[in-house]
Amino acid sequence: MLDFLRTRWTQGTRTSPFPGGESEFPERFRGRPVLDPALCDGGCGECQDRMPSAALVVGTDGRAALDLGACLFAPEEASRCRRGAVSWSTDHRMAARERADLVSATGERPAIQALEAKTRKLFGRSLKLRSVAAGSCNGCEAELVALGNVVFDMARFGVQFVASPRHADGLVLTGAVSRNMRDAVYRVWEAIPEPRLVIAVGACAINGGPFRGSPEVENGAPADLPVDLWIPGCPPHPLTVLDGLLHLLGQLEEKRSA
Repeated sequence: MLDFLRTRWTQGTRTSPFPGGESEFPERFRGRPVLDPALCDGGCGECQDRMPSAALVVGTDGRAALDLGACLFAPEEASRCRRGAVSWSTDHRMAARERADLVSATGERPAIQALEAKTRKLFGRSLKLRSVAAGSCNGCEAELVALGNVVFDMARFGVQFVASPRHADGLVLTGAVSRNMRDAVYRVWEAIPEPRLVIAVGACAINGGPFRGSPEVENGAPADLPVDLWIPGCPPHPLTVLDGLLHLLGQLEEKRSA
């Protein structure tokens, strides 16, 4: 017992300083992708064909744009751009309230509008979530589990996962929603008492991920499921999830920055 206490004393505080202070990421970390319009010549067709995902799209103005929701965060999504216009930042902040806000001409960080005051007051500092893995590789689920460890300690913000949808305030959806899991998603949603939230986590839940187009999946969250928060990543970093949740709950002030 004394050895254990001595070890803990030596280790010091292991919990991340988030949301205050600087968060440390490994050198290989690929955060929010950015697009440099100055290096993009507009010939996105060839680059789109070379990429392993649908992260590069054509915007309403006919120029290239980035879809953070479709991004798989693979090295090839940057290296296969002919002009080197796509690169990786170390910014973990990527969540958005609306699916359309994940598409931008430069890949800038989306703004997140907090829930209305009445809903925030109702949830207070006790938000209970039910996670449903609807046909995924378990990468996103591993990151959600990490939110409960000593480093990220999601419970210090009053957010916890629960075993029953009857005890939940919202549904956290991961996976591309396979045909076999579609009914389970709706059953969980219907079992959660109102008012209730839906949070789509990861590229699969947002866009179908690498499984998009398969006849076995729904390409992510069903269109008739009212998603309140979209969290990109493949899988998203735990701090990406925390940042989105705390902005949604109004516990973090939104500061727009590129």
